[in-house]
Amino acid sequence: MMKAFLHGLILAFGLILPLGMQNVFILTQGAVQRRWRHALPAVLTASLCDTLLIFLAVLGVSLVWLGSAWLKTTVMGAGILFLLYMGWSTWKSAPAAGGSEAAERFPPRKQIAFAASVSLLNPHAIFDTIGVIGTGSLRYTGMEKAIFAGACIVVSWIWFVGLSLAGRVVGRFDGSGGGLRWMNRISALLIWGVGGYMLMKLFRDWLP
Repeated sequence: MMKAFLHGLILAFGLILPLGMQNVFILTQGAVQRRWRHALPAVLTASLCDTLLIFLAVLGVSLVWLGSAWLKTTVMGAGILFLLYMGWSTWKSAPAAGGSEAAERFPPRKQIAFAASVSLLNPHAIFDTIGVIGTGSLRYTGMEKAIFAGACIVVSWIWFVGLSLAGRVVGRFDGSGGGLRWMNRISALLIWGVGGYMLMKLFRDWLP
C-alpha cells in the first residue's frame, strides 16, 4: 500500500508542477485578493475539478469522453469560446502602478467559472490525467487503487493551497504592480495558447 501511495504522490506532483494557466491563475488570485480567504473560491474549485478528473481517470469513466467524437467537438468548441473570453478578461485586468490594490479582483462567481474552465476545458489536463494517472492506476486494485487515487488528490489540494499562499506573499511585496502585471499577461497568453491548440485540434480531427 505504501508503494501505491508513493507512486501516486510522485506521479501527481510531476504532473501538477509545470507552469500552466491553472497554476498561474491560482497564484494570481492569491496575490490580488485583499485577504487570502477571498481567493478560496478559486482554490477550492481547482482542487475539486482535479479531484473529479482523478476519480474519472481511475474509474475509467473518462474513456467515454474520448470515445465520442460529437461530445469532444461540443465540449472543445464551447471551451475555445470561453477561453478566448477569459484570456481577454485576464489581459485587461493587468494592474497599473500601485500593486495588488490596483488590480481587478475576481468576485467568487467569476473565480469559480474561471478556475473550472482552466481545469475542465484544458485538453492537456484531461489527457494527462487520463493517460498518466488513469494508466498508472491500472496496476492496482481495491484498496491499493483507492490509496493511489487518494495520494494524487492530496497532492492537488496541498499544491493549490500552497500556490495561493505563495501568491499572497508576492502580492504583499510587489508594490509597483510589475510582478502582478506579468503574471496576468502570462496567464492570458497561456489561456489563448490552449484555446489555439484546441482550435487546431478540432480542424485536424474534422478535415480530411
